[in-house]
Amino acid sequence: MKELLLTIAKGLVEEPEKVSVTQDDPNEEGTVVYHIHVAENDMGRIIGKQGRIAKAIRTVARSAAIRSNEKIMVEID
Repeated sequence: MKELLLTIAKGLVEEPEKVSVTQDDPNEEGTVVYHIHVAENDMGRIIGKQGRIAKAIRTVARSAAIRSNEKIMVEID
């Protein structure tokens, strides 16, 4: 899952070398939280107009997680 998010994020930004994805341990509900970190000037590119790109990233990630019976959340920092 980490690799998927990293690939998507690197394709959207101007400074792909500054993109990183971290993962928290599962919480009490079994949900894993992934954090996408990008350069400050790329934040708008990863969020998109009215959050559409961020929503699409979350949708793709959730769809991939369902295939492997995981619960995930994606946050953009």
